[in-house]
Amino acid sequence: MKKRAVVYSSTLILLYSCYKVPISGRRQLNMIPETEMESMALTSYGDFLTKNPHVPDTDPNTQMVKRVGARISAAVEQYMKSNGYGSRIDGYKWEFNLIRDDKTINAWCMPGGKVVVYTGLLPVTKNETALAVVMGHEIAHAVARHGNERMSQGLIVQTGGLALSVALSQKPGETQQVFNQAYNLGSTLGTLKYSRTHESEADKLGIVFMALAGYDPNEAVAFWDRMAAAAKNNSPEILSTHPSDETRIKDIKEFLPTALKYYKKPS
Repeated sequence: MKKRAVVYSSTLILLYSCYKVPISGRRQLNMIPETEMESMALTSYGDFLTKNPHVPDTDPNTQMVKRVGARISAAVEQYMKSNGYGSRIDGYKWEFNLIRDDKTINAWCMPGGKVVVYTGLLPVTKNETALAVVMGHEIAHAVARHGNERMSQGLIVQTGGLALSVALSQKPGETQQVFNQAYNLGSTLGTLKYSRTHESEADKLGIVFMALAGYDPNEAVAFWDRMAAAAKNNSPEILSTHPSDETRIKDIKEFLPTALKYYKKPS
């Protein structure tokens, strides 16, 4: 038993040392093949769309969501491939949908590039650049593989760190439960409850991604100020595990000089 624990610990250390988040350089543990994450996400995304009405493609707001998504995803793909991270987005098939839900102030992105924005977010974003702040943040979660990291941590706790293939065959119920808990599949949102570390990292990567796409990252401060005001009246899902408003805005202001190095105004 002790020998198995030593081998298992050594394997975890090896895995941990093999993965770094782009831009931030933080080391992370990803035990699950990304193809498996993308497959599970694709199924969940399809189920979600069948149960939630989306705004038609002819709607100007839907067109804006798809435009922002196309610009950011193209910029992310170019950056990743140019900097040796192309394998992180292999198999990504980007999709952007606007969901008609005026009460939900939120957006999310699943592995494989499946993105949802709720109409309730638009009165807070107010403009296309602020929408890019949010979509850049959510896309950053997927690119940084925060979902894989979160599920890997869950597998260690729930299944004793078994490999995914072994866990699926020997403990299918526990493994499916980990995925359901990670992505809140029992809720109407279907969004992952990320840690504060993940949220702060996505803030930084997100404003770099929007800058690469030609959106001014300075807008992030004004947007999160508006989100802080919205939080006084309700509790937006997007803020559930985020750092405090003061901490977030302070951290973004400190990181802005770095993000602005990636910004090129569209001609």
